[in-house]
Amino acid sequence: MSTIPGLLHELAGPTARGRIAAAVALGKSGDTAAVIPLTRALTDPHPTVRVESARALGRVGDPEAVPALIAALDDRETEVRLSAIAALGRIRDRRASGALIACLRDRDSTVRLAAATTLGRLQDAAAAGALGNLAADPFEDVREASAEALRRIRRSRLGRM
Repeated sequence: MSTIPGLLHELAGPTARGRIAAAVALGKSGDTAAVIPLTRALTDPHPTVRVESARALGRVGDPEAVPALIAALDDRETEVRLSAIAALGRIRDRRASGALIACLRDRDSTVRLAAATTLGRLQDAAAAGALGNLAADPFEDVREASAEALRRIRRSRLGRM
């Protein structure tokens, strides 16, 4: 097993394969020392490095990664956006709500579905209007995810009264 310093060195290494393996291992380690290097790797030229870095940040679960994960929601690659959404869902920091609401307008239905599901986990009432707009989405899975997210938000609000 590699040491954290060794993995951090490999994360900045010359081969995509090595950077991918390092990101995966750093995520499994759960070590918060990896957060800053992993956030830098979210801009790696290789999309799989970006995907695995986002996944790793979700596994580590440090809220310090939220701003970089929000920035990754604008990535041109769908898989990177999906991995960033999943990571934000694991971290559950409401600072991501606005960016996730913007993802409800993504051109890719899987991104809209993931964003709706994650907003339901965050239970942020500010997302209710945007989630309601998905009732007309052309994809049934997206409509169902948004309806479930709205139910979760309503239940959480009732529980606070």
